[in-house]
Amino acid sequence: MTDKADGGRMLVQKHVRGHVQAGFEAVREVFAQVAARQPHPTGQQLAVYHRGERVVDLWAGPVEDGDSLTGVFSVSKGAAHLVVALLVQDGVLDLDRTVASYWPEFAEAGKEETTLRQLLAHQAGVIGVDDVFTIEELADDTLMAQRLATQAPYWKPGTAFGYHGLVIAALTGEVVRRATGRTLQEWWEHRVRRPHGVDFYLGLPEELESRYVPVAPAIQTSDAEAEEPPELVKIAFSHKYMPDLSVFPNFRRTRALGQGSAGGVASARGVAGAYAAAIGVLDDRPALLDAETVETFTRIHSEGIDVVGGVESLFALGFAVFGDRYPCLGPDAFGHGGAAGAVAFASPRLDLTYAYIRTRFAVGESADQENRLLIEELVRAVTGGSEDPAQALQPHVG
Repeated sequence: MTDKADGGRMLVQKHVRGHVQAGFEAVREVFAQVAARQPHPTGQQLAVYHRGERVVDLWAGPVEDGDSLTGVFSVSKGAAHLVVALLVQDGVLDLDRTVASYWPEFAEAGKEETTLRQLLAHQAGVIGVDDVFTIEELADDTLMAQRLATQAPYWKPGTAFGYHGLVIAALTGEVVRRATGRTLQEWWEHRVRRPHGVDFYLGLPEELESRYVPVAPAIQTSDAEAEEPPELVKIAFSHKYMPDLSVFPNFRRTRALGQGSAGGVASARGVAGAYAAAIGVLDDRPALLDAETVETFTRIHSEGIDVVGGVESLFALGFAVFGDRYPCLGPDAFGHGGAAGAVAFASPRLDLTYAYIRTRFAVGESADQENRLLIEELVRAVTGGSEDPAQALQPHVG
């Protein structure tokens, strides 16, 4: 006879589809618990690569399967800045050259000495424009770059940092376009997405629209009024025209143009696969990034109070680092999160990549808690349950 605990576990598990390899069953259990506690319909996907294999491939809620696509918001920045990292590695871009040396129009209003390194570290101060972008403008990186070129920075570049949430890839992408004649989106398709066959799009083809699952807004459980955001947040996130960020990828224009800061469309399989390609754990292919480039782009450049959000934060170059947020990962995990609660990263030391994607905005810190539970269980699985971080993070020698 099945007891209540076993019955509850079976009820939870039946809502989860997909598979895990042997040794990762506990990750499936945690994913099932996370999926079951959603108070409103929420599509979720989890994909993990380890040592060249996809070891976790799960989905739940209102998504058809692991091939379903949705808006991934700032997870897009990981794709955008993988391109920049590759071009730096190739010697095409130089982190310590000024932005204006590639893009002369940028040398206005006190920005002439701003370097590409400062830009990638969110130190440039060009978080938006004074009269803010419309939703239609936000979808187009090239159009935004034209307006940002003449905008005065909101602080002296290099003296502070603040999250350039919706414009960072328009700025770095314009450097790419001026230096190479190709857009960031074209480079992504040419160097990463197409050759590695990953479902992570900066520009979703119309023929794939049937696979798109719209993003749903958060459903607040409290009647308390939302606080008025700080002025720099209003500028950085075009609050005047887009008070609810969840709508952004649901416009076909956003998906079609593939805005590099927040307009990407993907599955968890696709995002985890792209990071697997970056560090060389995808089908035994060589890593796209060498160790020196990974070290350069994951070194912390900005740490302290983010002057846009007014919170303690840190940034590497284009990527987020996760050792502080999820200590079990150690210091080398890099990637980017997304506004609906997604998190994606690669851990070279663990030969591991991870992507967790949601189709509904999370309330409060609930998504961070979900990721913490999943990541901690995953690290236990790949390290054999080691409680010693030094032991757990020993490099794999194969």
